[in-house]
Amino acid sequence: MRKQDDNVNHPAAKAPGSTDERPDDVLDLVHHVMHQYRSQQYQVLRDGPHDVTHMESKVMHFFGHHPGATQSELAHKTGRDKAQLARLIKGLRERGLLDGEAGEQDRRSVQLQLTAEGRAVLRTLQQQSRRLHARAVAGMNAEDQQRLVALLQRVSRNLDG
Repeated sequence: MRKQDDNVNHPAAKAPGSTDERPDDVLDLVHHVMHQYRSQQYQVLRDGPHDVTHMESKVMHFFGHHPGATQSELAHKTGRDKAQLARLIKGLRERGLLDGEAGEQDRRSVQLQLTAEGRAVLRTLQQQSRRLHARAVAGMNAEDQQRLVALLQRVSRNLDG
């Protein structure tokens, strides 16, 4: 069986010195780098006992930094659909990564926090993130890294404006 190329997430390599660069090459490259990062970030969990998605990790990160927060607070902070968040939270609770208890003032409001297992998964993600960061900027000095950050911030501001 022939292997198909993934042209969406793996753009074709350009010949050195090529002059056929397009204006959208910068954003294509940013997308490609983020795809590589996310793929490698979650590979460590896909190979282990927990298959955590990007959105699940964002939920875990929020409750790891805001123990006792509610689903409504998460929805307000992220702007995500409450039904989508409810499904994510339900799945994390069923897998023993997130736990909750009814609020004292409002019994309908559930205060959520990571379980010990959830904290361990989050630590694994954070460790993997640090390893990938170090690998991604290998060979760049502090000035190179600051310049890259400044340029990406400019791109972000341009898109916001």
